Amino acid sequence: MGRIGIYGGTFNPPHIGHIRAAKGVVRSLGLDKLLVIPDRIAPHKELPAGSASPEQRLEMLRIALRDCSEIEVSDIELRREGKSFTYETVLELRWRYPDDELILLMGTDMFLTFHEWRNPDVILANASLGVFYRGEKGEKTSIEQRKAEMEAQGHNVYLVRNEIVDISSTDLRRMLVFGCAGSFLPDGVEDYIRNSGLYGSGADYKNLPMDRLEQVVVRLLKKNRVNHVLGCRDTAIALAKRWGSDETDAARAGILHDITKAMDGPLQLTLCDEYGTILTDFSRKYPKTLHALTGALVAERIFGENEAVVTAIRYHTTGRANMSLLEKIIYVADYMEPNRAFPGVEKLRELAFSDIDGALKLGLEMTLEHLARQGAEVSPESRGALEFLN
Repeated sequence: MGRIGIYGGTFNPPHIGHIRAAKGVVRSLGLDKLLVIPDRIAPHKELPAGSASPEQRLEMLRIALRDCSEIEVSDIELRREGKSFTYETVLELRWRYPDDELILLMGTDMFLTFHEWRNPDVILANASLGVFYRGEKGEKTSIEQRKAEMEAQGHNVYLVRNEIVDISSTDLRRMLVFGCAGSFLPDGVEDYIRNSGLYGSGADYKNLPMDRLEQVVVRLLKKNRVNHVLGCRDTAIALAKRWGSDETDAARAGILHDITKAMDGPLQLTLCDEYGTILTDFSRKYPKTLHALTGALVAERIFGENEAVVTAIRYHTTGRANMSLLEKIIYVADYMEPNRAFPGVEKLRELAFSDIDGALKLGLEMTLEHLARQGAEVSPESRGALEFLN
């Protein structure tokens, strides 16, 4: 009797995390064969606009795994119409491989919610389960408890330690737009993506009209960030009208100021490395604060924004000494846009339209007070900005 693994997913696009997991599980479970199966239509989520077609995802997997003789990329779900339900795939594979042990592979979250799947009993009657885990705090305890429960019911569950590649397909699609995804993609896959024009990679985003710029930016943000960014843009326009700054520059800086906010600290550092940016000690110590710098880099390199817009984005979180009018406007707009709610914000809103320097100073003072309460370090730029205003 042989042992066959089943590794399904959207793979939109496949990245080195998927490939390392596939190769690793062949070794760790002693598989005779691993079937990697892209779905046609995921039953639990809708793919974002601009995603690769099922056939393109299949081809990318074939490119990524072409040197792996034990791994077969299967079109079994692409040949079926409608949503791709796992129980149907397991039943078809059971018919194909009647004498082999089938091991259905999944991540921790999927395993802990397995009872919510379509026909889980049918799956368990025909296959064992293999669970990828990363060793995060509390994670292994949860899956070991669930494993024990299922084994007590007569089911086989294997735990597979998976090396962490800390990027999701969503993050990877952002990085493709920003031009710094290469280190996360298997050989040949990035070329295929660019040659096929997938995920907005390689598109010309420079000097987009405002309505198109908004569409692109919203697609790259986390959903819970959209209202803030649109509010910052509208507030920046209003402040530009009040203080005689360029309204177009204010709008563009406002819409782009958090363009890289969705990326975590390690990905911020990756972007800086890819762009050849030398970081300060403070930035390397606090990579979560880097989105202003990386946002400015992306605004300049990818979106072709002018120097005034780029510097306004660069200093919208810290400020700096001797700020330009647009820099002040974006700093204050980010702080007080209509979705913000904290003690003192109403005073800041009133001051912003009567004394922009006073509003900037108040915002900086509130920031320093907040950081002091948290015991956090203050950036040299923020201290310099406040000293300049005093």
